[in-house]
Amino acid sequence: MKSLNEINRVTLGTFPTPIQKLENISRLLGTNVWVKRDDLTGIGLGGNKVRKLEFLMAEAREQGAEIVFTTGQAQSNHAMLTAACARKMGMEPILILKKRGVMGRKGNLLLEALMNTDVRFMDTDSYDDIYAEMDRVGKESGKKYYKIPCGGSNGLGALGYIDCVKEIADSGLHFDYIVCPEGSGGTHVGIALGAKMFLPDTTVIGAMVDDCSFEEITPEIMREACRILEADVTVKDEDVLHVKAWGEGYAIPSEEGNNAIKVMAENEGLFLDPVYTGKAFGALLRLAKEGKFKPTDNVLFVYTGGAGGLFAIDTQ
Repeated sequence: MKSLNEINRVTLGTFPTPIQKLENISRLLGTNVWVKRDDLTGIGLGGNKVRKLEFLMAEAREQGAEIVFTTGQAQSNHAMLTAACARKMGMEPILILKKRGVMGRKGNLLLEALMNTDVRFMDTDSYDDIYAEMDRVGKESGKKYYKIPCGGSNGLGALGYIDCVKEIADSGLHFDYIVCPEGSGGTHVGIALGAKMFLPDTTVIGAMVDDCSFEEITPEIMREACRILEADVTVKDEDVLHVKAWGEGYAIPSEEGNNAIKVMAENEGLFLDPVYTGKAFGALLRLAKEGKFKPTDNVLFVYTGGAGGLFAIDTQ
């Protein structure tokens, strides 16, 4: 098996990120709740995508790319952070986004404008259409270009979260459960695979904020990551645990998620977003109320960032 140090990467973030106990919420829920502060990854407004982009942007540079493409919906945190990382590395970011979600000069779209990012919209629900448009624009430019999938969620990007789990293991703290948001699969993949490698006694739960078929998507990305690492790890579909958290749909604020945002803000002074972290933490609160966690358990919530979206979407 290859070490992560053998895989080409660039330094974009500030790691390791802190692990903090949520004392007030722990008392409220009757179990020990901790947070991995991946909102503090050090570029843009921080967030989980920086870990993935350290590997993806390294491949882009290795291939001589001058343009970096990615996609997502209008308020995509991943798209904003890809633009930030591309600017830092002297590459031109072009975002081809779905014309879905909150538009206008607010939230992540405002941040992209501040970075003078070329942002284009397509009125489509098909990422295949968008990837084809990336090829058209890239070839027309005459420059070398690199395409990053939605969320940076492929086997290479997932390596960033294997590295995150190694950070958690190196902290010396024991966690019975890790709960993370799942919007495109890559973060959950890296944490679940990393747990197999470094935290075999820890159960990983992905809180699905989109109603995609993650039961199929997540194990496939995990197998791809194993191939990159040449890891002798057997991945079974049932190894990857999910819980529903999408409410009425992706990027539509939910009552459970909005309540979780208020609980976190009122008790710990941390600000979750209504698309990812609010819904995922809402799922954690639900599991706790259903008796999933024992009083002696240590439950780690991976706070993946997303503050830009909080300033674009009304949670009332």
